[in-house]
Amino acid sequence: MFDGAVGKRNGRRRRACSRLTALLTAVAALTLTGPGLQQAEAVARCPGRLVKSVPFTTGELRVYEHRQYVCAVTLAKRPGIRRPMAVSLQARGGRPDKDRGRFVRQAGPVTVHALNRCVRATGSVAGTSRSTGWILC
Repeated sequence: MFDGAVGKRNGRRRRACSRLTALLTAVAALTLTGPGLQQAEAVARCPGRLVKSVPFTTGELRVYEHRQYVCAVTLAKRPGIRRPMAVSLQARGGRPDKDRGRFVRQAGPVTVHALNRCVRATGSVAGTSRSTGWILC
């Protein structure tokens, strides 16, 4: 005696379980492999609208605004080689939020709460740096 409803539920459970297993396997593979993790980090971007872009010879500093938050990221002009990169974002009267290190594609994103406050962003790639000065005042 076969109950059709029970068979359908078991089939759904098996499919859901296999999808969950596939998802966990993919997450584990990305976590354990270095290049996969670096690619996932390279996709990270700032939310909101672009308010300032400062190009320089080795890269570009981008500043985004989203509601009461401001976000900044430094992008390399030619990604692929690890080089020293940094990004710093400071709201007037607050401490700067920084991201420094040797990166392939970008430094950041860094975010600060800047409701009704001016902000200053600085970015550098391979020793060349640029700053926005105080903006969004």
